[in-house]
Amino acid sequence: MSKKHYLLALALVAAGAGLYVKQPKFGSLPTGTHLEAIEKSPHYADGKFRNIIHTPQFAENSSLLEATLGFLSKDRTGLSPTGPIPAVKTDLAALDKNEDIVIWLGHSSYFVQLNGRRILIDPVLSPSAAPLDFMNKAFPGSNIYTPADMPDIDYLLLTHDHWDHLDYPTVTALQGKIKRIVCPLGVGGYFRQWGFDSAIIDELDWFGSLPVDGLTIHALPARHFSGRLILRDRTLWCGFALLTPQRKLFFSGDSGYGPHFADIGQKFGGFDFATLDSGQYDKNWPYIHMNPEQAAQAAEDLNTKLFLPAHIGKFSIANHPWDEPFERASAAGLDKHHIATPLIGQPVYLDGRQQTFTQWWKDVQ
Repeated sequence: MSKKHYLLALALVAAGAGLYVKQPKFGSLPTGTHLEAIEKSPHYADGKFRNIIHTPQFAENSSLLEATLGFLSKDRTGLSPTGPIPAVKTDLAALDKNEDIVIWLGHSSYFVQLNGRRILIDPVLSPSAAPLDFMNKAFPGSNIYTPADMPDIDYLLLTHDHWDHLDYPTVTALQGKIKRIVCPLGVGGYFRQWGFDSAIIDELDWFGSLPVDGLTIHALPARHFSGRLILRDRTLWCGFALLTPQRKLFFSGDSGYGPHFADIGQKFGGFDFATLDSGQYDKNWPYIHMNPEQAAQAAEDLNTKLFLPAHIGKFSIANHPWDEPFERASAAGLDKHHIATPLIGQPVYLDGRQQTFTQWWKDVQ
């Protein structure tokens, strides 16, 4: 190929990539009055949001290139199950709305009933969670729910803008069912671009809250980062506490271990239920996700009665066996917490009743 043809080919590839990333699924970053509101946050400086403590995205001796090459070159044996993940497809619309329930939908997606309200958290109901459909595909059997299976949702909660938490096909398909959206600062811009009414979007900073009748939603710190393409940390990331007169629930979102868990536990006086980032850990990024033992320690810091390991069971994003987080989290928390390891779609009741959860992952080939 001549130099002229080579440069032409590069120009065509670049042009194609430029057009591709303009697709709506990539979203757009905040501008105008929305950016002005972000710039007032005490957690925003020099054009980016900052973690409460120093949080490099990669280990001191690693980089994006090294981490990527290490991930791609590793033997993939065991990173995904060879057989289907067992699941129970509970009819969500048929549930008694007066029962307080959490239903894990795989990875970090949850359907929650609390004080008569239906809440959907980080729903990813697509067969993959990545910009390209052939990447980051869901494990066989793990993607049993579709947007059509969802009843009307009182509150859609989004912890941050990563592809395995904010899924464009899912949220746009649910648009007619969502009454209100609660998300961290900047994330509301995606929804506005995708045609959602600004009037139903509440963007919260860390320690912000949204009180409604009998329910308060608190946005709380997480130790992570944001970005759907190259630019990082232009939108905020968070965990959520959901409080009613009867219950206190905590959803960590993606988070590395840090002192914020003990602070949150002290602030709210403990929790009835907590689900914590327990998977997709790697030596190359030790600060932005927890390993299972750290998640069990975070559960203790939060003083939670019931601990559900999360960010596992549906996608393989790190170089650890797919079932390792279940084993390690169960072992680490066995003497300190009640561990909930439900099947995807299996209700976890929050009224104190005795429930038995099996080690179902041991039966998956």
